[in-house]
Amino acid sequence: MTAWRRKHSARTPTTLAATMGVCASLLTGCGVLPGDARADEGDEGTVTVMTWAPQNTQATNMPGMPGMAEAYARWVDATGGINGRKLRVLTCNDENTAEGVGRCADRARAEDAVAVVGSYSQHGSTFMTALESAGIPYIGGYGLTDEEFTSPFSYPVNGGQATLIAGNGHQLADRCERVSLVRLDTVAGDQLPRLLNAGLAVGGRGPATDIRAPEDASDYTPQARQALAGVTPKDDGNPDSACVTAVLGGRTDTFFDSFRRLSEDGGPVRIASVVGSVQQSLVDATGGPDSQWEGAYATGWYPVATDPRWGTMRDVIREHAFGDNRIDPADPGVQTTWIAYTVLRAALEHADGPVTARSVQRALEDMPPVETEGLTPELSWGYDDLLAVRDHPRLVNSMVTFQQVKDGRLVPVSEGFADMRETLEAAPVG
Repeated sequence: MTAWRRKHSARTPTTLAATMGVCASLLTGCGVLPGDARADEGDEGTVTVMTWAPQNTQATNMPGMPGMAEAYARWVDATGGINGRKLRVLTCNDENTAEGVGRCADRARAEDAVAVVGSYSQHGSTFMTALESAGIPYIGGYGLTDEEFTSPFSYPVNGGQATLIAGNGHQLADRCERVSLVRLDTVAGDQLPRLLNAGLAVGGRGPATDIRAPEDASDYTPQARQALAGVTPKDDGNPDSACVTAVLGGRTDTFFDSFRRLSEDGGPVRIASVVGSVQQSLVDATGGPDSQWEGAYATGWYPVATDPRWGTMRDVIREHAFGDNRIDPADPGVQTTWIAYTVLRAALEHADGPVTARSVQRALEDMPPVETEGLTPELSWGYDDLLAVRDHPRLVNSMVTFQQVKDGRLVPVSEGFADMRETLEAAPVG
């Protein structure tokens, strides 16, 4: 057992009852258990899975995730398969809509996918209900929705938005007396202020000013003005201790463009975000060391993209992506998909007998912890591995990394990972 692994044998009665209730509702009255259909009926040597993500929409797009999934499948097939089986990856555009991800889930069921792997969607209540009814496990979602951390069919590989935002509060508490949070005016966005404030409270800081923003705006001047007002000193305090953090996905840089124009004459204000809303490609595209991101703080799930632990993933992209420009090795979506497929491979190697959705789920429950070359803690979803964080009973990885843009590069601020479990446990109920 490594230093990463913590065993937590107790879960709250409410959590356990909820989990068992979901399972019972799925199985009651069924002559055949969900997921028993053979995934490889037509081809004994092929295993089918699906990866979905939004592409070509007016909001957040994550095309690198299906791109990484396809490259992974080519690598698997070029190296002899998994236990001799080829990997067939279906990809689907969830369109950032409940209807879109519902169609993706329907296709996964119709084509006998044994798992949905390394995917992104904001519509957890839609896709998780569909996967539960089909008995299909969801491995390594991006971590946007509550359902990814509550459903017994979900196997998250990171701590989702909750750990990022709590970690961002930790990171800023050491540096900022006043903080404004700019976040999406969505149900998922409504959870962020309490999580950021829980992190700030660890450092003795008061709550952030909460500013809601639309997801598809082309200008955020009103929100930028509110953010600046929220950190303006009301006395002779040090203006350097003013920080604005924005978590708007693909619109984060649009917000900071608006913010920069307002704040140029307003004294120094440090900007911040979480990896995913800011990443290396964005810093490069906006001027590198001359970018407005220079000096910005960022909280991530994984080591920085230049860390040698990403070496195998980079090799696979170089040799099997065939110049697919959707795939950016520094994209946390791409990184999450890589880790999710690492977990899938371990499950397929451990599964007994015919490969079905049920046999994959059984493997996920009882296989040895999955090593990810140090990119995460060892990952395991047995009863004793669940951290039992309130509202996140499926959470097994509460680690984050603290980063900063220096000389145009995202670099680590400190060695190793910081554990957000206690902060998540202390956060008010959402």
